[in-house]
Amino acid sequence: MHPHLHTKDNVACEEIMTALEECHDRGFLWKSIGMCNDAKHQVTLCLRAERLKRTAANRAVAKAKREKMNKVWQDIDENS
Repeated sequence: MHPHLHTKDNVACEEIMTALEECHDRGFLWKSIGMCNDAKHQVTLCLRAERLKRTAANRAVAKAKREKMNKVWQDIDENS
């Protein structure tokens, strides 16, 4: 199960998601015999890559904030 596919965070995967939707539009039989499995796997890989990018960016921001707070506390301790 995927999150909502068409969001601002998943713009890089737009072409792959469109290919999956086109495959699903071919009908139930097409999906049920596994003809869309490759497209679904590609969507999964793309979404994972995008999530890892967001995670790395969030981690970097959090680290910068933590370092800033540690510096503030260090300044407070030194001046108290």
